[in-house]
Amino acid sequence: MRAISCTAPQQLALVDIAPPVLQPGWVRVAIRHIGICGTDYHIFEGTFPFFEYPRVIGHELSGTITDANGAAFAVGDPVVINPYLHCGHCPACLEGKFNCCETLKVLGVHTAGGMAEEIVLPAINVYPATGISLRDAAMVEFLAIGAHAVRRSEVKSAQRALVVGSGPIGLGVAYFAKIAGADVTVVDAAPDKIEATRALGFRTFSLGDTEGADFAATKASGFDAVFDATGSIRAMNASIFHARNGGTYTLVGVIKGDLVFPDSEVHRRELTIRASRNATREDFEHVMASIRARAVPTDRLATHQTTLDRVPADMPGWAHDRTGVIKAIVTV
Repeated sequence: MRAISCTAPQQLALVDIAPPVLQPGWVRVAIRHIGICGTDYHIFEGTFPFFEYPRVIGHELSGTITDANGAAFAVGDPVVINPYLHCGHCPACLEGKFNCCETLKVLGVHTAGGMAEEIVLPAINVYPATGISLRDAAMVEFLAIGAHAVRRSEVKSAQRALVVGSGPIGLGVAYFAKIAGADVTVVDAAPDKIEATRALGFRTFSLGDTEGADFAATKASGFDAVFDATGSIRAMNASIFHARNGGTYTLVGVIKGDLVFPDSEVHRRELTIRASRNATREDFEHVMASIRARAVPTDRLATHQTTLDRVPADMPGWAHDRTGVIKAIVTV
């Protein structure tokens, strides 16, 4: 079968590999669409840590069941794939927190991914994509990361939320904070992202504007909930200063480095600091329900398209210049 392998940094290849072997308790899925994630770009650029080349990439996936192998699916059922493979027996898993399993493996990162014609995986990682298109189903995973962060924050209706960073993950946070009833403000440094986020209807400031009077009036004494989705250690260290006393700060972006918070400021605010990792089935279901309710404009988020055979030609350009790219979708 055909698949896209990142054979080395800056090298992508359309390869022919053997179909994966079905295991007990697993299902076989014919892949229909793949979202290209920031992680995929970092893998291509050679900046993602602990990645072993070569590997088939891709973890934002939708498809149809071709072999249910006894699971509660029928051949042809449309599905969303949860790409987080968990052990099932560590303390986190026993609490149902499969998203932060001690030995978590992510498809396309720690093991072979789904930028291919088909994939096999545990039936527990496959959810019915009822009432949404297969293209939209390939966007559920990245949106679920934002939905999970918002759920973790416990932000309430009419509270004020600040999202720092308006890449795809930040936009997911912004939409699900809005769906939760929050009054949402977004900050970013990139002019194209600022323009796109404003066009999507969010109150948006550039990083430079955060020193101005308009942002100060919006911030007032601080936001109830602050989310950092930048992947910038400088931003992550600075964003706590936007939270009000008694507020929350949720770290969504991930980067290698040390967070440095002034203890006096954390204590003065009695700040609640949370990390948010991946997502759970509850978040995937919430995203699909929100797409069905047209609360997320997926047509406007899916800005670029390509096909499996065109990925080696198209993806390097998007990796080197992501201006205007929110989400690129591969069709198989």
